[in-house]
Amino acid sequence: MNNWLAGDGTWPSIVKPNRIGKNELLHPKVTSNRVRAHVNNEQIAQHLETLADLLEFQGANSFRTGAYRNGARRIRQMTDSISTLIGQGVELTSLEGIGKGVSEKCHELVERGKLRQIEEILEVVPASVLDLLQVPRLGPKKAAALFNQLQITNLAELRAACEAGKVRELSGFGAKTEQVLLDGIAIAAAANERILWAKADDLVQELREHFQKCPAIRQIEFAGSYRRGRETVGDLDILVDATDADAVMDHFATFQESAALIGRGPTKMSLRLESGLAIDLRVVPTESFGAALQYFTGSKEHNVVMRQRAKDRGWKLNEWGLFAEDNSEVALAGKSETEIYEQLGLKIIPPELRENRGEIELAEQGNLPALLELDDIRGDLHMHTTATDGAASLEEMVAAARARGLSYIAITDHSQRVSMARGLNAERLLAQWAEIDAFNQQLDDSFVVLKGIECDILENGEMDLPNEVLAKADWVIASVHYGQNQPRQQITDRIIGAIRNPHVSIIAHPTGRLLNRREPYDVDLRAVMEAAVEYGKMLELNASPKRLDLNDVHLIAAREMGIPIVISTDAHSTKGLDAMRYGILQARRAGLTAQHVANSRSWKELHAMIGRQR
Repeated sequence: MNNWLAGDGTWPSIVKPNRIGKNELLHPKVTSNRVRAHVNNEQIAQHLETLADLLEFQGANSFRTGAYRNGARRIRQMTDSISTLIGQGVELTSLEGIGKGVSEKCHELVERGKLRQIEEILEVVPASVLDLLQVPRLGPKKAAALFNQLQITNLAELRAACEAGKVRELSGFGAKTEQVLLDGIAIAAAANERILWAKADDLVQELREHFQKCPAIRQIEFAGSYRRGRETVGDLDILVDATDADAVMDHFATFQESAALIGRGPTKMSLRLESGLAIDLRVVPTESFGAALQYFTGSKEHNVVMRQRAKDRGWKLNEWGLFAEDNSEVALAGKSETEIYEQLGLKIIPPELRENRGEIELAEQGNLPALLELDDIRGDLHMHTTATDGAASLEEMVAAARARGLSYIAITDHSQRVSMARGLNAERLLAQWAEIDAFNQQLDDSFVVLKGIECDILENGEMDLPNEVLAKADWVIASVHYGQNQPRQQITDRIIGAIRNPHVSIIAHPTGRLLNRREPYDVDLRAVMEAAVEYGKMLELNASPKRLDLNDVHLIAAREMGIPIVISTDAHSTKGLDAMRYGILQARRAGLTAQHVANSRSWKELHAMIGRQR
């Protein structure tokens, strides 16, 4: 099918509009006891990064801000909870990458849920200036220049100044930079409206835990774009079947002390979290729960077709059930989603496919795909170790992969061009591969560690390492990290040149996007896919929640062209291996089955596919 539509994607902002007036800094502040119990590593890392941004905005030295950024990165990679470690009396400075300053801030966050230093800075710097930092290629120093010289404090003021030609007059900016900023304002604005699916999922799990303590609840489900697995989520819809609606809503009101009540009625209640995210709770009758779940899951386009299908049969479909037009008292179906779809002559359609992209016709024909599952994945072919910018050793990554039931992995540290990550030159890479060979000989089962590399495609189109070195690899990832602003044809030619290289196995994160942080580079992806078909190469679905690259529409195109997809985590820590499930969700939205995903096969089978021209 060719009528699949585009999804969208955004990256969560530290500053969220409360959609009533001013901007507020995102603090996980609730009651002090709750903070001690629930402040997590991600929240701590966000605060440390915000502090670094504000300090850099004020002109603090790079060593100081770098310490907070490095601490945030290290804390994100940790599997142990900082709150738990502090509660156990562990000295945080004994941990790699955690200095005295970061340790003190962690203790304060666990105790208070916020940082005094951030509060002090925000007494003289408007919190809204952090919105400016969401604009691609506008760092704290340039944002400070805009603030100090043009008194720009928010995105609206930045847009007005760019359109008036005032920004180009500042030293270090110019007309080209002004246009780049103007183009990036939409990305920054979107960051204040939607959050990553992964962030929404963290919140959903917290809400599920919260509602488990409410005995009045019989059933609970989360609907909307979250349930359909879209890359980003604008709000959360909760559906509840309960014996007592008031008891459920009273319990919902205690979720976060800082949450604002938007409205409450007999069966519906809405809260707005301090982050700006709205949560709508609806209590529905048991006999209507399935109909409500189908209706509020959406998408709008899917539901339009469903309602028309009911109308064509002389029925009426809404959130209360499926009814005959002449009898709205007795529902033909409504208790479960399955009976709604079956009554309309359809197999139940997985939520991820409900975008009116042909899924209803497939359901009618009984041809819905058996969508990919996490258990189908047998190997992870993109990850980094302490040899470059990873947080775990080879041995630790192997142990973590085996604990997740994988049968092979590829160690793919960066090549030398990525100097900030201490990328590997030929000598260091060959030494690492010798270490992998020795490690494999020690394994007493069929698990395999592949000798891999993430090799940069240089700005001039050449590979970052000699062919005689790449020829010795089991798995070569080619990727673009630099020169992303080159013209469309130049970037396209670089990637196609890598595809033609006989030693390259796959192109990683093919469009280079970072959700709500960086737009895809200008590449002719159709030409890239045609080259992949011609030379028998694979394309990556990078499962990192900030990338999810390829997107669902691109994956559909790759599927239709017969290009094998490899879902990889790009893990930089053992915890990062868990990102695989985000890639699975993205693949499901594109209708991918295990047949379409190369790393659902054994390494022997996958290896035979590399470079096989079709």
